Amino acid sequence: MKFDYRETSQDLLQRIDIHQKYGGRNIDDWMLGLLPLKAGQRILDAACGAGKQCFLYYNHLEGSADITGADVSTELLNKAREKAAQTGARIMFSEMDFNKAFPFETDEFDLVSCCFGIYYATDIPFTISEMHRAIKPGGTLFTTGPMPTNKMVFYDIIKAATSKPIPPMPGSSRYSTEILSTVKDKFAKVDLHIFENPLTFNEVEPFIDYTRASLSEDRKLWGDFFKDADDFSATMEKITHEAMRRLKQDGQLVMTKVVGGILATR
Repeated sequence: MKFDYRETSQDLLQRIDIHQKYGGRNIDDWMLGLLPLKAGQRILDAACGAGKQCFLYYNHLEGSADITGADVSTELLNKAREKAAQTGARIMFSEMDFNKAFPFETDEFDLVSCCFGIYYATDIPFTISEMHRAIKPGGTLFTTGPMPTNKMVFYDIIKAATSKPIPPMPGSSRYSTEILSTVKDKFAKVDLHIFENPLTFNEVEPFIDYTRASLSEDRKLWGDFFKDADDFSATMEKITHEAMRRLKQDGQLVMTKVVGGILATR
């Protein structure tokens, strides 16, 4: 069997789709319940990818906010622009590398969000300082990222299948420590909220699709597990056999996403 060694943007979108199809809870509802979204606000979503959060905010506020999505990936931004054109959503999308000075004015936004991306920043204090600068006094920063107990079944199966230690993940290894402490240093009020979402797989295929997308998207992190497409396919075969064994043993695979949400006020 050959496993497709696809590009990053498609892998990200597939993972999002699997979360929505197999999750027991809706993370969008959780986010909307936390955020102080209001008509007329200026909102920036940093590392917006294909614009998921931007469209969520836009639809929730019925188009009554000034929303900008920014990302370093031209390919993902083009997908976001295509969707905006198709739906008529009035959202601005622009290129931005959050490892560099943000191309926005000081005190420009009521809300800056960064969902499942901030832990890829090279210099966390710099990136969070830029977010702080761009937020108006009294405005809000909202970030999300995986906690240390995130999707343990996923890692257990990979470890058992390959007999290799799991490499440090930039999200779960940085989010609740370095990122949270830096936000606390910069902002006046900071709260950490926890979201748990069990993804239940009654067949092995969607779990393998998720695994393939995860390893392919973050292939630099998994460099000790595969070197090329053939090696990747061989690794995925081992993981598939172990996942099938677990599924037969337990009747289903339950992978619980454990996400932290940092809500901070400047």
